[in-house]
Amino acid sequence: MIKSTTRLRAWGNSIGVVLPKDEIKNEGLNVNDEIEITIKKKTVTLKEVFGKLKEFKAKSNKTTDELLKEVDEELDSKFN
Repeated sequence: MIKSTTRLRAWGNSIGVVLPKDEIKNEGLNVNDEIEITIKKKTVTLKEVFGKLKEFKAKSNKTTDELLKEVDEELDSKFN
């Protein structure tokens, strides 16, 4: 089973998904093989938010409260 994060891409009048070549090879898949795909839109997880917070803190002299406010504003802009 392949679990991969990728982006939807324009492909003529359709939308395509590119899968990593190494994963395709590991699964023994070939061109024209019939496969089943389950698609789920990626959402922001708490782990990603706190990972961003560490990046901000390492590059900044801001307080934790200031950084949390920035994170809140960024999340608001993405989801509202």
